[in-house]
Amino acid sequence: MRKRLLLLLSVLMSFSLIAAACGDDDGPAGSVGLVFDIGGEGDQSFNDSAAAGLDRAAEELNVEISKVSPNDDGSNRAELLQLQADASDIVIAVGFLFEADAAEVGGANAETNFGVIDSSMLDFSGDAPAPYADNIAGLVFSEEQGSYLVGAAAASMSETGTIGFIGGVCCFGLIEKFEAGYIAGAKAVNPDIQIISEYITEFPNFDGFNDPAAGRETALAMYEGGADIIYHAAGGTGAGMFAAAKEHTEASGSKVWGIGVDSDQYNTVGADVQEFVLTSMLKRVDVAVFEIIKAHLDGDFGPGEQRYDLSVDGVGYSTSGDFLPDDVIAQLEDFKQQIIDGDIVVPTDPANA
Repeated sequence: MRKRLLLLLSVLMSFSLIAAACGDDDGPAGSVGLVFDIGGEGDQSFNDSAAAGLDRAAEELNVEISKVSPNDDGSNRAELLQLQADASDIVIAVGFLFEADAAEVGGANAETNFGVIDSSMLDFSGDAPAPYADNIAGLVFSEEQGSYLVGAAAASMSETGTIGFIGGVCCFGLIEKFEAGYIAGAKAVNPDIQIISEYITEFPNFDGFNDPAAGRETALAMYEGGADIIYHAAGGTGAGMFAAAKEHTEASGSKVWGIGVDSDQYNTVGADVQEFVLTSMLKRVDVAVFEIIKAHLDGDFGPGEQRYDLSVDGVGYSTSGDFLPDDVIAQLEDFKQQIIDGDIVVPTDPANA
C-alpha cells in the first residue's frame, strides 16, 4: 500500500510541476497521463515520438500532462495505468503490450478515456469485433506503407545491390509489417535486389527492442556481407545499427547508411552518426497522441480502432540531411500517391512481398 501511495505521489508531483510550466491564467483545459513502453523516454524512437505529441498537446491545447515509465519487465503496467487514471481525464498507453491491462483498467474507469498505441483495442471474442469499452480507443498505423517508401529509397540508393533489414522482435504480427513493406518497395525499384533480414529476439522475448549492442553486431555482419543500406524497426536497438554504419565506413572507406524508424532519427541520434541516417520511416505516434487528446477535448473521442496511414500522413519518410536526390524523392512521392489511390496495395506479410 505504501509503495502504491508513493507512486501516486510521484505521478501527482510530476503532474503539478508540468502543469505549472504549461498552464495559463484561464486554467488547464484538461489533464493527460501517459505511460511509456519498455525503454521509456529517451529511446530516440517510439517513446520519444509519443513524448513529442504529449508536449505539443501541453503547449497547444493547454492541458496538464504527466508521464511515467514501467519497470524493465513491464510488470507494473496495470498499476501505472490506474495511477494515471486516478489523476487524469485521458490516459495514453504507448505500445500493444498494454492491451490486456488497458482493457481491464479502462473498463473499471468509465469516466476516463484511454488511448492505446499499436493495438486496435477490439475484442474479438464475440461474433464480430467490438471495442472493449466506449472509453477505450486503439491507435494503429499502416507501417507497411511507410516502409514501402523507404524500401524504394534504399533500392534506389544502393550501390552494391544488397540491402538489409533488422527487426527487434520476430513473429507476433507487427514488425513483420515493416519488413514486408520494405521488401516490396525495394523490389518495385529493383526486382533483383538482395535483402538480408534478421531479427534480434523472438516473441515473447522483447529485449530485442532495447539492445544496441546486438544491433551493432547484427548490422556489422550485414555491412560486411555486402549490404550498404540497412533499415531497422527495433526501437532503441537501432542506435547500434547507426554506430555500426559509422564504424564500417571508417574501417572500409566505403560509405554505408542506416534508415531510421518511428521518429526522424537524423534529429535524435548523436551528431557523430547523423551523416549515416539516409532517411527514416516516420510512424507519427506524435500525431496520434496529439489527435486523440484533441478529440477528447472536443468531445469527439471514439472507441475502437483509429488508423493512421499515408492518406492522413500517419506514416511517411523524412528528408532531413538532404541525402535523398530530387529524382528519388519524386519517385517516392509517385509511389505514395499510388498507395493512397489504391493502385498499389502493400503487403503486410514478408512471405507475400
